[in-house]
Amino acid sequence: MSLDGKVAFITGGASGIGRASALKLAAQGVKVCVTDLNEDGLKETVSQVEASGGEAIYAVVNVVKADQMQAAVEQTVAAFGGVDIGLNNAGVGGAMVAVDALDEGSWDTTIDVNLKGVWLGMKYQIPQMLKRGGGSVINVASLAGLVGFRFNAVYAASKHGVIGLTKSVALEYATRGIRVNAICPGFTETPMVNDMVEMIPRMGEVTQRSSPMRRLGHVDEIADAVVYLAGDTSSFVNGHALTLDGGASAQ
Repeated sequence: MSLDGKVAFITGGASGIGRASALKLAAQGVKVCVTDLNEDGLKETVSQVEASGGEAIYAVVNVVKADQMQAAVEQTVAAFGGVDIGLNNAGVGGAMVAVDALDEGSWDTTIDVNLKGVWLGMKYQIPQMLKRGGGSVINVASLAGLVGFRFNAVYAASKHGVIGLTKSVALEYATRGIRVNAICPGFTETPMVNDMVEMIPRMGEVTQRSSPMRRLGHVDEIADAVVYLAGDTSSFVNGHALTLDGGASAQ
């Protein structure tokens, strides 16, 4: 079945994987609502979608605020009639320090955005999907959700949590037409990774060497996986954490 006419709700849609996914989905005929705190970035994403012939709206949303998430999902339903695809992508990188040097505020922010934000996305997306007879949720975890991440334990903990949350919710709705999967990108060319390298220059070499392919992932490569999981070609894929890391986790 074609994705044409489906509706996607995307968090973290102002740049990176979120923007690339919005563009890839829109190219398949999906109507998209992109959310983020960066309004200028959201406007640019919508502009790019519309320039390619797609339909898009945006909402400025803090994913840790339940009322804002609920309102944005309702805005999507009002504009496009429902929600069929949820891409819970918004995230922060966490502080690159040893666990004993991590402050409580950094811990709380990272867990809230990376894990609570995914939960809130599903909390409001899934009821709308049930009204449509089903849907597909894609949660963005990380290679750090599969292995340890030295000097960023809180980020790894948050992304391990996303995978556990994904598997559990997949079981809850498996007989109700909703599939819930996660993607686990390795280091990818995104603003988050660029910011990390800018703050800690030696991470430039680390990110390049982390994959046996000796390069970073491209956002379009990650977005292709989102399109796959969103559509019926992945109809028997459920509760899965799809690794997109160039072989890093095979080492």
